[in-house]
Amino acid sequence: WRFEPFQAGIEPLRQGFEVGLSSGNKDMGLHCLIHTMKNALFSGASLKSTLKEIDYYLHLLKTYKSEVTNNFMLNFRETVSLLIDNGEATSIPEKAVFGDLNDPGNKPREAFFHHSAIRCYWSGHTERCRYFSEKSMNLTGQGGQPTAYIVKFLFGLNCLDLLRNNKQVNKSREGIRVAIAAMEDAATNSEWNFMNKLRLLEAEQKSITQNHWLAIDLYDASIQSAKKSGFIHEQGLACEKAGFYFKNKAGNNEKALEYFKQARACYDEWGSSMKVDFIQGELNNVQILVNSELARER
Repeated sequence: WRFEPFQAGIEPLRQGFEVGLSSGNKDMGLHCLIHTMKNALFSGASLKSTLKEIDYYLHLLKTYKSEVTNNFMLNFRETVSLLIDNGEATSIPEKAVFGDLNDPGNKPREAFFHHSAIRCYWSGHTERCRYFSEKSMNLTGQGGQPTAYIVKFLFGLNCLDLLRNNKQVNKSREGIRVAIAAMEDAATNSEWNFMNKLRLLEAEQKSITQNHWLAIDLYDASIQSAKKSGFIHEQGLACEKAGFYFKNKAGNNEKALEYFKQARACYDEWGSSMKVDFIQGELNNVQILVNSELARER
């Protein structure tokens, strides 16, 4: 992961899954399958296509009877379903089972904490995101480095949201420091995968310290880096954060409108109706403000 884009691993991992099963090496094949889904999620692959692929593999797994892999895939499915439409039309009754989450020997609990942190961040549950992120990060050396860094990235953004709302100030500042340091390390080894994340954390940090021009430059740098890397979900996230900055801090509703429109387009391409609906609500609110400003100027 230190050298190749997340996207570059998807097809070789799919092939590893097929080769593993066809050669009788089921364990290797199923291991490749889990990492295929992980790379697809982290690279911002089409959510709807990813959901179809997961359902295909879940059907296939009935033949191979791997309870552990089945649970991992159900966990991925729940995350993708939430990202698409908050599970309103895409969820299924079957859920992953993780056993005793307090048992240190229960390895599948790692996936539960990782995915819970990711789901809580994208759905805006800041307190729960902090809880699950900390649980995830306490499992040091577990869950694979890419997953650990993704969780730290979202944890950092979540800490910035908490700090912005004057919640858990000291802990949030320390969390931001830890997240930025982690992204600096990750971006040094894999600029393609992590530079956009570092720039977004830096932009959000500068927005809190009222460093206006540097914050704008960093938001735009994050957007361009995510676009270059093909991370449509994180391009949308950077546009969303920039929109909120212009709306709430810079007092420029027209610029906020511009960034929110970009965010909506990115989330629509990603396939997240949940995020499209959220951004549309912000667009409606900001458009009212812009119309009022124009009316006053007349």
